[in-house]
Amino acid sequence: MCTAFVSIDPSSPTPVVVLSVRDEYAGRDWLPPDRHWASRPALVGGRDLAAGGTWLALDPGGAGEPPRMACLLNGFGPPAAPAVRLSRGDLPLMAATDGGLDLDLLDPQRYDPFHLVRAQAGEVSVLSWSGHELAERLLPPGLHVVVNDGPEGRAANRTASQRAGRMMAARIAHFRPLLAAAARPEPTAGPADAPTGEAWGQWLPIAAGDGLDLDDPAALIQRRDFGDGRIWGSTSVSLVALGPAEARYDFNSVPGSGAWHRIGLGPRTPSTRPAEVPTA
Repeated sequence: MCTAFVSIDPSSPTPVVVLSVRDEYAGRDWLPPDRHWASRPALVGGRDLAAGGTWLALDPGGAGEPPRMACLLNGFGPPAAPAVRLSRGDLPLMAATDGGLDLDLLDPQRYDPFHLVRAQAGEVSVLSWSGHELAERLLPPGLHVVVNDGPEGRAANRTASQRAGRMMAARIAHFRPLLAAAARPEPTAGPADAPTGEAWGQWLPIAAGDGLDLDDPAALIQRRDFGDGRIWGSTSVSLVALGPAEARYDFNSVPGSGAWHRIGLGPRTPSTRPAEVPTA
């Protein structure tokens, strides 16, 4: 149950802040955020070693371009035909690249259902594919939550599992009010070298799970044992801030711990390859 909380305040020096939790099988190998893609040297993100894509990609901006971020959550609905199926992990890479994701070129039939959060300082949207319909929703100012059941858990195509549905609803019900009541962080307005705790303030203990047990139905940081060595749980947490001209990315590869570190973004390296949609 991946989850993304997105706070939008156009009047803030940090108009967009994102808390993203990735849930996955523990045995699926990945690499922590870095510039892993030679064809897209501007992009920073964790690399999924099973398919080569990512769950969250960030272009830190520069050279007159604003920072951009894209975050992927799996959806529910009919899967793509195996003969033409492409990895959804390509979508954040395309969406965060210069030029963005061209919806006129995208063939959603080649992807399993998804929700793709696309953000920059002036605009945040959620692109959803149900297996039948591709729809984009522009998010207004305020606090939003996206789960595998879609924005606010209200997608037309939702999980058939009552247990999973209750867990997503419990997670939203517990954590949305906490984030709404917490002082909104403005990480790009403070010192560039501010430690994670100083930059994110009251959001940090919430991002660490608010003290809930890993098997609590509302747990943001979770762990589930499905037997036969299949462990499902939260494998990383990302905190991303987007300003008009700068970005900040803090990452925790041991969710629930204090093992936060800031991802070095450095000078932006222009991509020499235009955005495209893969065809094979």
